[in-house]
Amino acid sequence: MKHISIVTPCYNEQGNVTVLYQQVKAEFDKLQDRYTYEHIFIDNVSKDNTRNELQEIAAKDKRVKLIFNAFNAGHIRSPFYGLQQAKGDAVMLMVADLQDPPQLIPQFLEQWEQGHKVVVGIKNKSKENPLMYAIRTSFYKLIKAISETEQIENFTGFGLYDQSFIELLRQIKDPYPYLRGIVAEYGGNIGKVFFTQPKRLYGKTSNNFYTLYDIAMLGFVNHSKVPLRMASMLGFICSAISLLAALVYLVYKLCYWDSFQVGMAPLVIGLFLFASVQLFFLGIVGEYVGSILTQVRRRPLVVEEKRINFDT
Repeated sequence: MKHISIVTPCYNEQGNVTVLYQQVKAEFDKLQDRYTYEHIFIDNVSKDNTRNELQEIAAKDKRVKLIFNAFNAGHIRSPFYGLQQAKGDAVMLMVADLQDPPQLIPQFLEQWEQGHKVVVGIKNKSKENPLMYAIRTSFYKLIKAISETEQIENFTGFGLYDQSFIELLRQIKDPYPYLRGIVAEYGGNIGKVFFTQPKRLYGKTSNNFYTLYDIAMLGFVNHSKVPLRMASMLGFICSAISLLAALVYLVYKLCYWDSFQVGMAPLVIGLFLFASVQLFFLGIVGEYVGSILTQVRRRPLVVEEKRINFDT
């Protein structure tokens, strides 16, 4: 009997956590002759009724284990920390909003049994907003194109990880880890399960422009030096263009001294162009410096308020 851990990070997922628990339980009831399981929920200080729902579930089912964070550790650190706490032979990361379908659990286990240490879920279709899906897909393609390591398109973290890979995650002392990139870089012979992402069941997502931007920049900073090199190359190109434009203006002025007027428009346009380019790349450099600062400070991923059912 192999033991499987399901890890679910959550924040304001009232209603969803109960349905997710029931669906996961239903899948393992079908597999009870081969697997035992535990379901670990790690909560980021939810402000709705999520914690009460989870405590009611945990009181009835000791396989449900709870970690309540003392502060909101965010959508990057909390899932990574939750994975590190799982002791199963294999560990699955599954979000609370049911957009990672529990019905796929048997397919993940089948590929794991075939020898894949990592099996990732890839959403090749989605029932979410078409515009958001298009933006996300474009981001995956962009980071794959400029990354120094091969990235996995349309992979959000939903997947199954062998305990040997979880042990590797425990050795990574990154205070702000980019799980998707780590999986792509160290996953080895990765199995893939393709699925259509369903709509969120209850409530509204806590993700917004800032959190999505945070993930995107974390991916760029961790796996590519292209933005920094673009600054150098673009600076050289702009310098060459400026020099060429200056020579053209000089020759034109010498040839048509009395009739040619330079005017203010080229100066103003050029000033704003160079200022905007400088600000853009100053922001890029700031992202890299901020990442270095995060690494240097070495703050903990999560501070726990309490645990429930981990002693059973």
